[in-house]
Amino acid sequence: MTSIGARIDPDTPAWVFWHWKFDAWSIGTVIVAVLTSVPVVTVLVFALTPGDDVWGHLAATVLPLYVRTTLGLAAGVALGTLLVGISTAWLVTMCRFPGRRVFEWALLLPMAIPAYVIAYVYTDIFEYAGPMQEALRKAFGWTSKSDYWFPEIRSLGGAISMMTMVLYPYVYLLSRAAFLEQSVCVLEASRTLGRGPWRGFFSVALPLARPAIVIGLSLVLMETLNDFGTVDYFAVPTFTAGIFDVWLNMSNAPGAAQLASTLLIFVLVLIYLERSARRGRRYHHTTNRYKALPGYALRGGRAATATLACLLPVLLGFVLPATVLAGYALSHYKESLDAAFLVHTANSLTLSSLAAVLAVALGVFMAYGLRLSGTPVVRAAARLASLGYAVPGAVLALGVIIPTAWLDNTVDAFMRDTFGISTGLLLSGSIFAVTAGYVVRFLALSFGTVEASLAKVTHNMEGAARTLGKGPWATLCQVHLPLMRGSVLTAAILVFVDCMKELPMTMILRPFNFDTLATFVHQYASDERLAEGSLAALAIVASGILPVILLSFTIGHSRPGHWGNGGATL
Repeated sequence: MTSIGARIDPDTPAWVFWHWKFDAWSIGTVIVAVLTSVPVVTVLVFALTPGDDVWGHLAATVLPLYVRTTLGLAAGVALGTLLVGISTAWLVTMCRFPGRRVFEWALLLPMAIPAYVIAYVYTDIFEYAGPMQEALRKAFGWTSKSDYWFPEIRSLGGAISMMTMVLYPYVYLLSRAAFLEQSVCVLEASRTLGRGPWRGFFSVALPLARPAIVIGLSLVLMETLNDFGTVDYFAVPTFTAGIFDVWLNMSNAPGAAQLASTLLIFVLVLIYLERSARRGRRYHHTTNRYKALPGYALRGGRAATATLACLLPVLLGFVLPATVLAGYALSHYKESLDAAFLVHTANSLTLSSLAAVLAVALGVFMAYGLRLSGTPVVRAAARLASLGYAVPGAVLALGVIIPTAWLDNTVDAFMRDTFGISTGLLLSGSIFAVTAGYVVRFLALSFGTVEASLAKVTHNMEGAARTLGKGPWATLCQVHLPLMRGSVLTAAILVFVDCMKELPMTMILRPFNFDTLATFVHQYASDERLAEGSLAALAIVASGILPVILLSFTIGHSRPGHWGNGGATL
């Protein structure tokens, strides 16, 4: 057995690399990986199941439209989030202008609002009967829509705008972290070569931040492909909307699985391109000495432009929609605050809490199992289990409901034949199915957070615990968990908030007559009754503010040499 970190002789047989210990941690990690991969494998297998020739019909009719629209949506959101995220990250990190310290954390606030919520709000503002067009007609004396032109909010361009406003924080978050970690020495070297701040940004800072920017963009595109509420409300025919249409309206599960498999190919290609872009490239700092960032002072028109550039994303992405929702909630609180709202809130809290606890428990188990046995098999199993976040919720929902429905039917048939008793649906269409889908999708969040925290704990602490007679389980509970409690709590909060916002998976897997805040808001907005669902939308937004504050604090203190509020020079 080759120990972790030992040098491998070139003549060592290949099977040694795949040798692993048969202990509870290694076996458990592999079992978790197998179980969490079942939904994806199910979709791929079910897509090959013979059935009605719906694929030929889809390929001849709507499939090209799905491809064009999905690619157009992804390209538009990618361009918009890159422009907003990178520019604002550079401004608040490297420049000094009025309001910069507020914008450092305020630019993350739109992340707390789901894309479908902001789509409902802006549709209510900009549609023909909304206050914006009504004010224009009154001001200019227009009497009908034929008298003027106004951009259509329910369109592909509208969907791109809505998603850009709430997804750019992913790029901003990682870009700012990358800019904060860069050495000033590199930037100063570019200045000595005659490059000003702008040329230094494009030729030095931006290339050094490229890996972080690419990762942020990958997260944006995955969230874009996962979206259902926005594209459904705007009637934009993407793959996700097509999966729901074929599954629910055409009652054709194989056709939906085939569409889901095609969407999954999109995601796999995206992951491949992201990793290929970083393959063989290394980005190094030239020194371990870090000085305070230079802080280019902006004055006059430049300062006003920088303030406006940072203000608009916050104003449009958070302040305006939150204000509108708060106004609706105050004016319709009697209709909103009823028994149904309390039930939906309890449903959301129950599901999200249960999924967060399970995801964190499994994440801790896998991260510690990987630490104890870092063999290729265990490492590959851990990576496999964390791929769920890259798979759209609609795809995972199909992968969960198909095996659970098969298992329910098998058990019911056996009980009928053997005991004459019908068991009905035990797993599919139950809280179990929804929770399982949540855990599979968001396990990567908890695992990644815990693994990063566990890596900071020196192995000497484990050795000391072992010399005191503590086994792996006792060492985890008494040594590692107390040291990681902050990261474990952060992982639980992140999973909890994402579950609160999750819409497509919840719509497919939820039990009958069972609504969460997300499905409740979507239903009311679809019925043009956003005001009555505004309190539920505000509750979803409020649940996302705490993680935003935690992320802002973490990023603000991420620069090496930082100490306190003023920074330090090392």
